[in-house]
Amino acid sequence: MSRFNVKKVAVLGAGVMGAQIAAHLVNVKVPVILFDLPAKEGSKSGIAERAIANLKKLKPSPIGVAEDVELIQPANYEEHMKLLKGCDLVIEAIAERMDWKLDLYHKIAPFVAKHALLASNTSGLSITKLSEALPDAIKPRFCGIHFFNPPRYMQLVELINTPTTQAEVLDQLEAFVTSTLGKGVVRAHDTPNFIANRIGIAGMLSTMKEVENFGLSFDVVDDLTGKKLGRASSGTFRTADVVGLDTMAHVVKTLQDNLSLETDPFYGSFGTPPVLAKLIELGNLGQKTKKGFYKKVGRDIFQFELDSEDYIPAGGKADEVYGRMLKKPAAERLKLLRNAEGKEGQFLWAILRNSFHYAAVHLQSIADCARDVDQAMRWGFGMKQGPFELWQEAGWLEVAKMVQEDIDAGKALCKAPLPQWVFEGPVAEAGGVHTGNGSWSPAQNRFVPRRVLPVYERQLFPEKLLGETDLPDWQTAGTTIAETRALRTWTLDEDESPSGKRVLIASIKNKMHAISPEVMEGLMEAVDTAESDFDGMVIWSGDAPFSVGADLEATMPAFVIGGADAIESIEQELQNLMLRLRYAQVPVVSAIHGLALGGGCEMAVYSARRVAHMESYIGLVEVGVGLVPGAGGLTYIARRAAENAATSTGKDLLPFLTEGFTAAAMAKVGTSALESRKLGYLLDSDIVVAHKDEVLFVAINEAKAMAAGGWRAPHKRSFPVAGRSGQATIKGSLVNMRDGGFISEFDQHIAGLIANVVCGGDVDAGTLVDEAYLMSLERKAFCHLIAHPKTHERILGMLNTGKPVRN
Repeated sequence: MSRFNVKKVAVLGAGVMGAQIAAHLVNVKVPVILFDLPAKEGSKSGIAERAIANLKKLKPSPIGVAEDVELIQPANYEEHMKLLKGCDLVIEAIAERMDWKLDLYHKIAPFVAKHALLASNTSGLSITKLSEALPDAIKPRFCGIHFFNPPRYMQLVELINTPTTQAEVLDQLEAFVTSTLGKGVVRAHDTPNFIANRIGIAGMLSTMKEVENFGLSFDVVDDLTGKKLGRASSGTFRTADVVGLDTMAHVVKTLQDNLSLETDPFYGSFGTPPVLAKLIELGNLGQKTKKGFYKKVGRDIFQFELDSEDYIPAGGKADEVYGRMLKKPAAERLKLLRNAEGKEGQFLWAILRNSFHYAAVHLQSIADCARDVDQAMRWGFGMKQGPFELWQEAGWLEVAKMVQEDIDAGKALCKAPLPQWVFEGPVAEAGGVHTGNGSWSPAQNRFVPRRVLPVYERQLFPEKLLGETDLPDWQTAGTTIAETRALRTWTLDEDESPSGKRVLIASIKNKMHAISPEVMEGLMEAVDTAESDFDGMVIWSGDAPFSVGADLEATMPAFVIGGADAIESIEQELQNLMLRLRYAQVPVVSAIHGLALGGGCEMAVYSARRVAHMESYIGLVEVGVGLVPGAGGLTYIARRAAENAATSTGKDLLPFLTEGFTAAAMAKVGTSALESRKLGYLLDSDIVVAHKDEVLFVAINEAKAMAAGGWRAPHKRSFPVAGRSGQATIKGSLVNMRDGGFISEFDQHIAGLIANVVCGGDVDAGTLVDEAYLMSLERKAFCHLIAHPKTHERILGMLNTGKPVRN
């Protein structure tokens, strides 16, 4: 088979999943043809056209920037089947009806290109049975590809082969889905609902059953089964509402229709819970109908009560003692829950026991190894740990004994014993299913290492499971050059370059990677070291965020003791750091994942290049705490506006300046790396990476390429500013916004200070200034605000609640 190069994709089905899969493909600039049935009225591609238009309305947005929907071409099966011949990948995503899918396959088969892959996005139907509708020439190129909803944000994609699928097809598709789409791939067996939904839905049904047994309310259960349990913050019932109760019921029905007591001893637990059946009967399908297990009336939340078939006030919380229990080490935690006297603790032990039991009994039938189960539950259901990880951390044999005792006592969901491999042999000897040699495969009776594919060479520090001691840890890997409590500079041991030098990596260690005085000092020293001994430097930390900016808690004592003068000194040091990054004699690359806010944004824009994960959220947010950007952010806005105006047709500075001013004054944060580029915080030359674990690899290679290409630091140049007339225009609009009630007087005051800086102060339009001059204006504005009582209110509010105060 020739090299798999995806130039265009066809998505069949413009429903919720099909349209959003198409949206994510165009996020990574892969053109898409979105097919659906011919419309009965108007344009025959009207169904697809409306689905594409609707993408711009969805929240959270499935697209990085709205204009990219233009890369999606609407089509219909009646007029456009020949367009399939120009597609390298065809993804079927129509409704979960086997008969409809088989009928569609018969129709499209003659038009699928000879080299193209065909994949079904079914959430649980048999891939092998679907393949029976295809001609022999297509069967080797057919498989399942199960995205999780919403496709942009959910990391999991399950790939499922049939007996006739070529191994190379799965390898090529895995590489594309991993690197181009940025997903975590798990290969599942062709069993009902595959891995994540099989384990996850069984877990939700188990939870609902135990809720009935213990008589708990939905709000209390969601409080227990959310973040406290290391799961998605939405808990159980809010998650069901988001998924859609009809969707959940369909997945349950797939289990009911395709399994039996002979194939699944837990089958008796797969009945549709009475409360779920009643809600569906009432048409209360969750978030899509604004009513499900919960409904919102104004600001108040209500929960459904089955007995009255009505909604009652929600907001109940679990007993705090169980929150404290869940913070204990895993072994102690499970013992405390099992022996708890209260029903909330007993409930928690029951659902955890059921998850261990179910996963162990079904591991061999649904997955190649335990790693696939735990990764699927992490990536598909937002769990911090998969069931096997938690079991292993708590003490493998001790937990196994507790689970088996409950099975024998008739407390479990079924009488099926734990498999023999749980108690005897390599797993028992190793103390769990995940080891440095791989993860346990009951079918192969050995620990199976991770798949070795070229695409994974780009992941220098892949997300690892508990027990995978063979995988490197970014916090200790490589050779340390220098380290303090706030910053580590280091190199990869395997990093080689033609010059014999390497790339220095600087990793901030502070909480949220905040920039404290110690970080500033360390980064200044890092640039010195990079210039003398390395080809380049990368600023990167292995976990998000990139940086939330200045460390307010570290700098406030200086203000209390030394007042505004002390803060001005710190601000000048921070500005000096930014200029040091910009004018370093080696390329400095910021490798961004997650939030890059305030000083974190400034650190990024003053680097020579940025490599950003698609889900990077970049912006200057100081207004939220009553301040202005004070580490060069406003100077950057003024300089970029001048540079953009110089290359424009009209040479008019103000339109470019207004965009940057608005972004800073409104504390706009890009909702993706693509939108951050529109805000001006990423440039066209910067690189957006789909997979978070590839950011460091790309950043290091970018630094090397820049060095090898003869990169030189920019010259310090003066540039024109908008001056008094520019300020007058901007401030006039601020008056209108204040009078219209859109901003407060204090907001207007802050925005006026921002306008003063970006326009260059009290000078004529077109006056040439340098960065040092504008940075002095920044410091003056910053120090004025740091002493303002309303700024103190905003800072304290942010520190205490994590939310901005509007005053």
